[in-house]
Amino acid sequence: MRVSVSWLREYVDLPADLPTGDLEQALVDLGIEVESIVDLRETVTGPLVVGEVREIEELTGFKKPIRFCRVDVGDANGTGEPQEIVCGARNFAQGDRVVVILPGGVLPGGFVIGARKTYGRNSNGMICSAKELGLGDDHSGIIVLPEDTPAKPGDDARPVVGLDDVVVELEITPDRGYALSVRGIARELGHALGVPFRDPALVPAPGATERPAYPVEVRDTVGCDRFAARMVRGIDPTAQTPGWMQQRLTVAGIRSISLPVDVTNYLMLELGQPMHAFDADRISGPLVVRRAEPGEKLTTLDGVSRTLAPEDMVICDDTGPISLAAVMGGETSEVIGGTTDVLFEAAHWDPVMVGRTARRHRLFSEAAKRWERGVDPALPLVALERAVRLLTEHAGGTVGDEILDIDHVRPRTPVVLPADLPSRRVGVTYPPARVVALLEQVGCTVVQGTDRLGEDPGEVGVSAGDGVVLTVTPPSWRPDLTDPADLVEEVVRLDGYDRVPSVLPMAPPGRGLTWQQRRRRAVARSLAERGYVEVVAHPFVALELADLLGLPADDPRRRAVRLANPLSEEEPLLRTTLLGPLLGILKRNLGRGLRDLALYEIGTVFHPRPGAGTPPAMGVDRRPTDTEFAAADAVVPDQPRHVAVVLAGDIEPAGWWGAGRAAGWADAVQAGRAVLAAADIPEHRITVGAAGYAPWHPGRCAELRVDDVVVGHAGELHPAVIAALELPRRTSAMELNLDAVPPPPVAPAPTISGFPPALIDVALVVDESVPAAEVQRALAEGAGELLEDVRLFDVYASEQLGQGRRSLAYKLTFRAPDRTLTVEEAVAARDAAVAVVAERFGATLRGA
Repeated sequence: MRVSVSWLREYVDLPADLPTGDLEQALVDLGIEVESIVDLRETVTGPLVVGEVREIEELTGFKKPIRFCRVDVGDANGTGEPQEIVCGARNFAQGDRVVVILPGGVLPGGFVIGARKTYGRNSNGMICSAKELGLGDDHSGIIVLPEDTPAKPGDDARPVVGLDDVVVELEITPDRGYALSVRGIARELGHALGVPFRDPALVPAPGATERPAYPVEVRDTVGCDRFAARMVRGIDPTAQTPGWMQQRLTVAGIRSISLPVDVTNYLMLELGQPMHAFDADRISGPLVVRRAEPGEKLTTLDGVSRTLAPEDMVICDDTGPISLAAVMGGETSEVIGGTTDVLFEAAHWDPVMVGRTARRHRLFSEAAKRWERGVDPALPLVALERAVRLLTEHAGGTVGDEILDIDHVRPRTPVVLPADLPSRRVGVTYPPARVVALLEQVGCTVVQGTDRLGEDPGEVGVSAGDGVVLTVTPPSWRPDLTDPADLVEEVVRLDGYDRVPSVLPMAPPGRGLTWQQRRRRAVARSLAERGYVEVVAHPFVALELADLLGLPADDPRRRAVRLANPLSEEEPLLRTTLLGPLLGILKRNLGRGLRDLALYEIGTVFHPRPGAGTPPAMGVDRRPTDTEFAAADAVVPDQPRHVAVVLAGDIEPAGWWGAGRAAGWADAVQAGRAVLAAADIPEHRITVGAAGYAPWHPGRCAELRVDDVVVGHAGELHPAVIAALELPRRTSAMELNLDAVPPPPVAPAPTISGFPPALIDVALVVDESVPAAEVQRALAEGAGELLEDVRLFDVYASEQLGQGRRSLAYKLTFRAPDRTLTVEEAVAARDAAVAVVAERFGATLRGA
């Protein structure tokens, strides 16, 4: 939020000589983030003057409209003659007064203005827009001064446009909605600096009359618990917004539209109450406030036709929805150039509804930003009174005697606060009298009592922490104060965060990383060393992901946890597999021109617990009991940690050294083996076999087992999945449940022999259905203790071997720890190994 200090001074007595550094520190001490504080007097240097447009010549023959203007700048140019300036804006006419910076001036950002020839004409200076002067973000046209501006051509334009002021830009946190207004910031500064604050909401405002200003029916008092309206008839439709109001709106980054609309925007900034102005003559019949019906449409003020959801609140007349409540009005009832009768609406809407509506329609208006953070429900009548007075003061007209006020606002629930709770929580002594004073300072009503039966609490502050209990009713403008922890935060904030000592807790002794942490790091390091790039995906997935992955109807991965308040309505579920989001990242990188990709992620998946019910309500005023913890934990979904990889393109690049190699299902299987090896699982405990498991190709899918327990799958994705996700052919993937992998065994120290090895190759012909891993295991069993290593190095199939047969070639390494093996010993071990494979799988030596 951007606001000028001169506006703040109307409601808080800031010291006249307050340095900008002290102002910034005061806001920071209150917990308000200061984006910037800019002294506008220092942003534009050189001659910046008021000019009057005397002549406009339209230049043709260019790609965009260009105007050659002669502007009267008085004696500011030293000649008294009109200044020649080329300008591309179209929102001004002959006779308008504008803001001109002459040659030698410097705009924000160090942009120096000079005299130059452009578009075939001499241009001596520039006619300025609000954005060019650093006053706002509007660059749609130049600044046209209102007719009531007293400045004449040649006068200094700084005080006219507000460049003699200081502008504060603040980043308001979601819990501080009241600070999105001049009223809220001024109140905070009054607390911080100890100076008087005058609340603009304490002006007298008449209440509801028996006859309403306009017939209105509110059908949903949860979504809208207060709706007020007043009518102004017979205004001058040509009345201009006064210059001081335009200036303040411009500083805040809001474009001036028309007087009735500007009044609503001005009061939204001043009071924090969003409002809406209807053209009463364009409303047909009574107004109805209700939830939208499925499929209803509304064209909002930004010209977009929107399909409404049943959760959206709308304001309707006989023609249907005319406003998306609390977010944006509709085109059919907006104030236009000929509007003479204006119906002002000020209501109070459900923050949750507004937040979801704004995100659903991607419509983050200034009004919605305030509603979802919380707005004072006591403001509507005050805002209406201010609105009708401002409008009639500058546009004439008659204020209707009728006032509508449908009020279903519930009173605030008191919060019980032990007086010593701030001291106990923060470690700083806050006497009860100080706690009461600080809470009353922010508008709370505090009633003191005791939690000891029959005892008189006595004077506040006499017995700090001796059973004094405070019953605190927060003010209407602080919807964020709902429990004792919130009140403790307010006490600490107002008393000063700098009084809280910075004491680091003593780190408990430990034994370093757990074996699970060491495993995760080892797995990540192993995959990275093999060329995989780690990514971190959002754990949220779409409803249709299970169908895209081709999961069977009875697959447990289809049962997903649904988020109560998702970031996107398109992805409301928590993932049950890493592959969905990971393949989405793969697709995104492919779309950006990358072709050879090997990605991995280590993260949790979420499996709901059937019949878990709802978690118990737990406050923040105390530590939950063990029973509450157990009940809450029983509802939390299972969250095993998985590791997954995806591959596409070449795994080995081509170059001058030769052809590359495309990634395939075998690389995905090898990635699974690498993960298990990094997890310190011995090779003899790992089994790799064929399997059929979605989303993998049924003929190119392997399951990885540890001690005969399935821990993961790897292979090439199913063609239907590849087509549905628009991925390259032969895209492969692996996913493994790290939590299902058993802890690593105690590894004995290896025995290192100083004697030479005996190397023997053996090629065995077996049926193609026999897994190579089973053959390798049989060789190891048959060879005995002399076998040091066995490795598959070739797979061969041909018609000579026979239909359905293939050759598996292994390198066998034999070594004895205490002697050099003889040829006879090595051959005997080789024969024993082959005999076991022959007996178990009917293998024969190739070439025998």
